[in-house]
Amino acid sequence: MMREKVLAWLSENVPVSRIKHILRVEQMAIDLATHYKVTREKAAMAGLMHDLAKCFKPQKLLQMAHQEGLEVDEVMTANPHLLHADVSAIVARETFGVEDEEILQAIANHTLGRPGMSLLCSIVFLADSIEPGRGDTPQLQALRQMSCQNINQAVALTCDYTLKFLLDSSCLVHPRVIFTRNWFLQRWKAKQPILQ
Repeated sequence: MMREKVLAWLSENVPVSRIKHILRVEQMAIDLATHYKVTREKAAMAGLMHDLAKCFKPQKLLQMAHQEGLEVDEVMTANPHLLHADVSAIVARETFGVEDEEILQAIANHTLGRPGMSLLCSIVFLADSIEPGRGDTPQLQALRQMSCQNINQAVALTCDYTLKFLLDSSCLVHPRVIFTRNWFLQRWKAKQPILQ
């Protein structure tokens, strides 16, 4: 019932190409959740709702973030699109009544990540970056393989992949991507277990 409601909303608010991406992320999140024995329903819901605000205009993203009391730094002000993950979590809560904090966090953290992300957050973060529609480069193939072997390493290397793209494109880099990378890199190097 909830899934149909979300899909109906998406069909009115995002283009078909974006819906196809969202459905691929949903499936990839389910697959990773199954592998890591995380609640599939939570992964599916977070995957389905991760891009609710993807097509909001910059002014709306900034306005909703300020109303929610979110910290909006100079990188986000210069590139409000970075707020779409946090704002998608707001839409999930306000429009669809999602109260599960873990699902809301997975939605909010799917773009920039966050040090100390839960396993569910890490799954949705990875699913968004490595879903099949992102391409079939050797790097992406390696990340997909790694995502089922060592999730700490996969998150760290996905951050590296994102950073390389941003640097090559002369784009602003949000510090949270670097903080996320460093946190997961340290856990991987120290062979620490994944967070639940």
